[in-house]
Amino acid sequence: MQRRQWLCMAGTVFAWPFFAQASEATMGKNPRFDELMNHFVEKDGFNGVVLAGRNAKIDFLRGYGMANAEAGLPMTITTRFETGSVSKWIAAIVVMKLVEQNLLALDRPIAVYLPQYRKDIGNHVTLRHLMSHSSGIPNDINAARKADPAIKLIELPQMEAVHRYASGDLLFRPGTAWDYSHANWLVAKAVVEVATQKSYSELVRTLLITPLGLNDSGIFTGLSSDVTGMAIGYAKLLPLPERKISGLPDYMAMAGGFYATGADLLKLMDGVLRADGILSTSSRQTLMRVNMPDQHYALGGRTRTEMVAGMARECAWQDGSNGGFRILARRTLQDGHTVVVLTNASFDYQKLGDVGDALLAETYA
Repeated sequence: MQRRQWLCMAGTVFAWPFFAQASEATMGKNPRFDELMNHFVEKDGFNGVVLAGRNAKIDFLRGYGMANAEAGLPMTITTRFETGSVSKWIAAIVVMKLVEQNLLALDRPIAVYLPQYRKDIGNHVTLRHLMSHSSGIPNDINAARKADPAIKLIELPQMEAVHRYASGDLLFRPGTAWDYSHANWLVAKAVVEVATQKSYSELVRTLLITPLGLNDSGIFTGLSSDVTGMAIGYAKLLPLPERKISGLPDYMAMAGGFYATGADLLKLMDGVLRADGILSTSSRQTLMRVNMPDQHYALGGRTRTEMVAGMARECAWQDGSNGGFRILARRTLQDGHTVVVLTNASFDYQKLGDVGDALLAETYA
């Protein structure tokens, strides 16, 4: 029996089906996946989009619940989502493409690219340190955003943002420890834009979006809700929707500014991780090689060996969040089994992992 939630908007009461059915717009109908997801929808109130596939092939793709609750817009397979920290992996891929073009070097001191940056930091920190969160640069941008939420929508030139929020005294000698710091990506973006004399959004478009045919992906700045077709982020949907939106200025684009659909994330993972993809074998191996073993952290994301369908399998392991958005993307590196789970209503992290684990195991059934 369908559950319904009543909403009051501008004096009018609307009823819409809630958490009960998948969107009619689906791909890869599969009763096994349907049954699995019905459990998470009915038991845990899953609201979002899920994809399961292998290599570039989609086996299952469905939307559940609402993309925009106030407007009564259901989730569809073309709904766009913020990807949160998966953006860091996107940024690392862009850097590897630029390394292939000899425009950047992973182990060159960043002072070579940013002579105006603090010499005592710039002479010792490298792009590899930045992208593996082992630079020691403190996460001052995160502290500033918590102290004054208004700065989330204030644009700054990249180097000014670096000087304000990514220039604190090092917490440790670069390469000796791990600290998850968004500030790393403010500095990395400055390096990339100085070295190429191009904007990061332009580089994402020319190096990834166009060659991979990512028709529903890109970089947003400010509020993602301004992007056509984007889901709205919520703190909760019941008993009444409560939005949870966290803006991102352009200087944080590498840290969290990428958006995509489930299908585009499959295209991207396949295009980057397959043997004949857009990266050379050496670049792909460098991208996925773990630098900080305790955290399974490679460059911009994780590489983990996990038990999947009863066997230990090495996986690309990407997670992200911002505002009400929670997402994960998993891909087994040996045979390309892939799942993507996108949510927009502050879905519990543990339950999100359970959905991803169950879907990935089901791809082997």
